[in-house]
Amino acid sequence: MDATSDEPSGIIVAIDGHSSCGKSTMAKQLAQRVGYVYVDTGAMYRAVTLYALQNGLISATPDGPVIDETALQQHINEGRLCVAFDPTGGHTLLNGQDVEDTIRTPQVSDLVSHIAAIPFVRTFLVSEQQNMGRQGGIVMDGRDIGTTVFPQARLKVFVTAAPDVRARRRYDELVSKGLSGIRYEDILRNVRERDHIDATRAVSPLRQAPDAILLDNSTLTPDEQLNWLIGQFHRAAK
Repeated sequence: MDATSDEPSGIIVAIDGHSSCGKSTMAKQLAQRVGYVYVDTGAMYRAVTLYALQNGLISATPDGPVIDETALQQHINEGRLCVAFDPTGGHTLLNGQDVEDTIRTPQVSDLVSHIAAIPFVRTFLVSEQQNMGRQGGIVMDGRDIGTTVFPQARLKVFVTAAPDVRARRRYDELVSKGLSGIRYEDILRNVRERDHIDATRAVSPLRQAPDAILLDNSTLTPDEQLNWLIGQFHRAAK
């Protein structure tokens, strides 16, 4: 197909769901299997959170995060914050720097839902995401893809799992990366807190789109959920 054509080059697959439920892994695997572009929108919000940390625009206090929203909005408006993806490895780039590992740290995880709840941050990143998916042929995962970013997506999936299952998976992932001082109880608290913030924020709260297919993967292996997703994709793409 002509790269300049306005015709879509494939369907849009929107995968939403709770934190630490494995949706990014399955979305990435589906994109690789069918030759689509994969976009992890959660990583984009994590990158903005990391930028705010690096520039002293957010800090954790006993009473909760303190965010300099005025300064953050100014940085965004001035184009000082660029989030992109490495087309070869799919890693997240913040102003050209690979931050894939740094954005997965507990410090970022504890603050990302607070950054993601800011309306102008969501407006900024939703616009970026819509530009990325304009030509179709994309698998995008996040919290509001099927409800806000691409309500017209041909295939919408909402993924969930029990909070304790998600916390254990996240704990095992961080330990496997060699991070020390990780406590399961802290991760479980973070999972529950993020669920509450995501579901109650004023702009684009986390919810299942009416036409989304629900997948509870609490007892599924990665291979089982990928096979299920591939089946759903082929049915939607016909």
